[in-house]
Amino acid sequence: METQRRHDLDWIRVLVFGILILYHIGMFFVPWSWHIANNEFSDTLTWPMWFVNQWRLPVLFIISGMGTRFALSRRSGGEYLSERTRRLIIPLIFGMVVIVAPQVYVERMVQGAEFSSFTDFYPHYFQGVYPEGNFNWHHLWFLPYLFVFSVILAPVFLWIRNQPGNKLMHIFTKLLRHRLGLLWLALPLILTELLLRPYFPVQHNLIGDWYAFTYYLILFFYGYLCISAGHEFWDSISRKKFTALITGVITFSIMAWMRAFTEWTPGTELFSAILRIVNLGSWCMVIFGYGAVWLNRPGQALTYCTQAVYPFYIIHQTIIVMGAWHIYDLPWSITWKFLYLTAITFAGCWIIYEIIKRNAFTRVLFGMK
Repeated sequence: METQRRHDLDWIRVLVFGILILYHIGMFFVPWSWHIANNEFSDTLTWPMWFVNQWRLPVLFIISGMGTRFALSRRSGGEYLSERTRRLIIPLIFGMVVIVAPQVYVERMVQGAEFSSFTDFYPHYFQGVYPEGNFNWHHLWFLPYLFVFSVILAPVFLWIRNQPGNKLMHIFTKLLRHRLGLLWLALPLILTELLLRPYFPVQHNLIGDWYAFTYYLILFFYGYLCISAGHEFWDSISRKKFTALITGVITFSIMAWMRAFTEWTPGTELFSAILRIVNLGSWCMVIFGYGAVWLNRPGQALTYCTQAVYPFYIIHQTIIVMGAWHIYDLPWSITWKFLYLTAITFAGCWIIYEIIKRNAFTRVLFGMK
């Protein structure tokens, strides 16, 4: 059973959050609903973004479940929930009151609202809940979901930790050893796709978002189980990572072909659900399997990035939206606008991080240790 934090998981977390930032920059340039849109769209950009969209959030929830196992290895249940409150709820409240407000301001201004300044808008930010009103958590939705998952599953996690020979872990490790055993882990996700996805569109509002809530809860739970299984998990993905890579390429190619050349017809729901989950599982095994080979190394860069990644996540989208507001109608090429937003976003996050990390109070506001 793992008790020491792995460097590869830290690197994967840092890299996936970096991809998340680039993904949000890309949202400005694709014809998908977002807070602000460029005056020109890129069809080419939609394909890599669609590919990343298949696994970026699932990987983050799996890693969060893995991190929970490490956190609980040295904490009681009460200490764990106290730490989750400090690192998730305090940044969420601060983020909703301070960080998210400029995003909504820009969105309302682009929609034609008449405010003389952000100061003029700010009192209206607390009038009603978004989208009818203005108050919202926008990109910070990840935090309340993670907190609720932590609270709901804490008793189960503690039972697994305190009863290492329990029946659940016995079954899970048997599945890891079997060549096709992991397919059974896909079943709950496939059922979620079939039974909940058609009726509960993803809203990220926590209440009534039953498809996304259940889907990510399962992945969070799987992350905890994987680390609890210790070497059985790492041996399993080491054996299967190349097969998973081939499977991921094939399943994504089929999905891309269906997206480009076929229309959605009744009767394809089961096939599409199986395809999506097999594709997701394959890329997760690729990421964790090859990550264990290439990324399980310490270093000063990793230490710095591990500390910086959470504040970067909290800050980044506001910088993107504010920056996009000043260029969305300019006659620049998409390439130059993308490079501009990338530069100011990472530079802005870095400057703010360097400021907040030096003060104990601001470290708490941004969820830092």
